[in-house]
Amino acid sequence: MVKHVILWNLKSTYSEEEKQKIRLGIKEGLESLAGKIPGMIDIRVNIDRLESSTADLMLDSTFENEEALKGYSVHPEHVAVANSKVRPFTEVRSCLDYVL
Repeated sequence: MVKHVILWNLKSTYSEEEKQKIRLGIKEGLESLAGKIPGMIDIRVNIDRLESSTADLMLDSTFENEEALKGYSVHPEHVAVANSKVRPFTEVRSCLDYVL
């Protein structure tokens, strides 16, 4: 199995109220992909961060293998969510992929 973890920082121009709405939209959009992507085992977005956090939200997903992760990255439903709910609102993205 392969883990795919992303940390994002939202654009600093947003107010905290706007950031919370954006976080919810990202969470709903990405978690709606559950059961739609071949080889995806699990997908969760954590938006409940502590004040000590340096990131605004985190994607924690699990795939059967590296090929499934590659398929996810180009899957039309994932690309649609990324292009409409994630990329327009984020300024920093950190990714860690690893084998379990």
